[in-house]
Amino acid sequence: MAEQTGKTISEVIDGLSKCWQCPIGANTEKGLNLAGQQAVHKVLNDLIAVLFPGCHGHEPVLEKDLKKFMTKKLKTAIKKLRGQIDRAFQYECRKEHCKECDKCGNKADDALEYLLASFPEIQKILQHDIVAAYEGDPAAKSTMEVVLSYPGIYAIIVHRIAHLLYEKGVPLIPRIMSEYAHSATGIDIHPGAQIGPGFFIDHGTGVVIGETSVIGQNVKLYQGVTLGALSFEKDENGRLVKGIKRHPEVEDNVVIYAGATILGGQTIIGKNSEIGGNVWLIHSIPPGSKVYNQQPKPLVKQSAPSS
Repeated sequence: MAEQTGKTISEVIDGLSKCWQCPIGANTEKGLNLAGQQAVHKVLNDLIAVLFPGCHGHEPVLEKDLKKFMTKKLKTAIKKLRGQIDRAFQYECRKEHCKECDKCGNKADDALEYLLASFPEIQKILQHDIVAAYEGDPAAKSTMEVVLSYPGIYAIIVHRIAHLLYEKGVPLIPRIMSEYAHSATGIDIHPGAQIGPGFFIDHGTGVVIGETSVIGQNVKLYQGVTLGALSFEKDENGRLVKGIKRHPEVEDNVVIYAGATILGGQTIIGKNSEIGGNVWLIHSIPPGSKVYNQQPKPLVKQSAPSS
């Protein structure tokens, strides 16, 4: 039995190896040479540890060691991330049959400089997000409870890091980061989405925010909200056209309740508006609007008396 199993496994590997050089094949050092998922996840968690030391690790950090801890984490993360970004640009270069891959290192350095320069500002924006969650949820007992336990905050922390890399055109890595948060929280935020400070997702499960969504300041979403595309434009060959505005814009101080679906690249939700639960909206509304479904009338039937 063991001999037969070994032979079968060998045959399976031989069959699979025929596709190692396929466009969708193995990630080898001499082939695609991309960073694996877990390597990107590790760098991401190190970056989060710099923003919130001692909050997402195993133990708190000694106060006297705080700067040393942050410096070590950031140096380690940046060194690894630089190589990951460089290889991602090289992959994109080969895919597009570009012959100037020597520029990939410069692109990687530029992306990292932008990320580092933006980190203090990102931390300030995240403070606004955390306060918005604390003030917007009567069940929140402290801001540290929000940081340590709220999935919506974790999702937006990851998004704000991934979005910086997306802005610099880094292939693959921003999406790996965002999907890591998606798998952990059930909140799907594309790294391309533009989101202002004071953003709060309450509960979170099932929220979808598309790539070209634009969200203003102090916006609050509940579970199951979708900011999606209404339709997908195709070219003359029937392929989807990419890079166009497909998702809504939500202006400042808007609240969108559970299960609402807002679609379309031309749809604008005016500031200070409220969108009720399970609303389906595919057109713009002016500032200060309140949009709710007509209340259904429950049907109550009297059960037959027991004999």
